[in-house]
Amino acid sequence: MSEIAVVAISVAKPGYEEQLRQALEGLVGPTRKEQGALQYDLHRDVQEPRRFVFVERWESHEALVVHARSAHIEAYKQAVADWVEHAEIRVVSKIA
Repeated sequence: MSEIAVVAISVAKPGYEEQLRQALEGLVGPTRKEQGALQYDLHRDVQEPRRFVFVERWESHEALVVHARSAHIEAYKQAVADWVEHAEIRVVSKIA
């Protein structure tokens, strides 16, 4: 198993910033309890407050796959479908 990191960005549609923030905050507790979750921190862009960024670390790619299929992530996706203007997930591995 090799550790991986994730940067997940979600940009709220104008007027949906607080709804999206609350939904994203709701993911933190359950995800931090998942097996293989090493770090799961939510940030908000200082200059662009509609942009939210998760910085994550996982024990393995397999742990990330399980997370992506979890009930709370599936429920989140359905709940925020109309609130998100753009989302991007980058999975990276540390090289230095």
